[in-house]
Amino acid sequence: SQFVESGGGLVQPGGSLTLSCVASGFTFANYAVGWFRRAPGKGRERVSCINRFGSTTDADSVKGRFTVSRDNRKNTAYLQMSSLKPEDTAVYTCGAGPDCPYIHKYWGQGAQVTVSS
Repeated sequence: SQFVESGGGLVQPGGSLTLSCVASGFTFANYAVGWFRRAPGKGRERVSCINRFGSTTDADSVKGRFTVSRDNRKNTAYLQMSSLKPEDTAVYTCGAGPDCPYIHKYWGQGAQVTVSS
């Protein structure tokens, strides 16, 4: 049981990027999905979370710029990122758990996002 992430890469400041997380081996629709990031030299930060019913929460640092969503038919969660800033550079990881913010049961492998000109 796991997530497979994709969509990371290099983007210029002000640009956009979408991360995807595909679940396998568990009933995706029954779990909340959270996105986290870890920047170089910093601790892990909770970015966004979406529960089983589609309700979302976002960190203040990304409100209005990042959007978390899910498609239960595809067992996939998404993190759409826009107006990216250099300080958004980090390894982004998705996870699943019983509800937001208790994301601890399944994890993705992480995806590097680099915002630089």
